[in-house]
Amino acid sequence: MNAFLKTPLGICEVTGDIDGITSIKILDTDKEISQHIPEILVPATTQLKAYFNGELQEFTFRINPQGTSFQKQVWEALLKIPYGETRSYLQLSKELGNVKAVRAVAAANGKNPLLIAVPCHRVIGSDGALTGYAGGLWRKKWLLELEKPSLQQELF
Repeated sequence: MNAFLKTPLGICEVTGDIDGITSIKILDTDKEISQHIPEILVPATTQLKAYFNGELQEFTFRINPQGTSFQKQVWEALLKIPYGETRSYLQLSKELGNVKAVRAVAAANGKNPLLIAVPCHRVIGSDGALTGYAGGLWRKKWLLELEKPSLQQELF
C-alpha cells in the first residue's frame, strides 16, 4: 500500500504493509495527493507531517526496510544519530567497527529506502561538507536546517 503527501520538499510517497513501512521517497514529479490514507500508513504519514511542522524529533512507527545485512546494520546505526546532530561517514564506519569500510558505509547510506525516518541526511563529509543525498543536496540542507536548534534555544 502507498500514500502520497505534500511536504516542503515535494511529494512524499510512503509505502508499507502490515510488517511496517518499507519505503519513504521524495518524488521529483507531480503526483496526486492521497485523499484517503490506508490505516496501516496513518502512523507514518501523521508523524512525517508532525516532523515537517517541527513538532516531532523521533519517529516511532514500525519500519521494515529491505536490504542486505550490512545495509541494515548501517541503517540501524543511522537511527542512533540524534536529532539535530550529524556524523561523518568515517565516524559511522568507526562506530560500526571497521574504519576501512567508509565507502561501503557511504554506499549503504545511499541505498537507504526510508528517507527522513532513517536519517541518512545527518551524515556529512569529514570536512563538514554536505555530500551525496538520494533526495538531492538542497533537500539534505533543508532537513539539516529544520533540525538545527534555534539560536534562542542555544542561548538558554
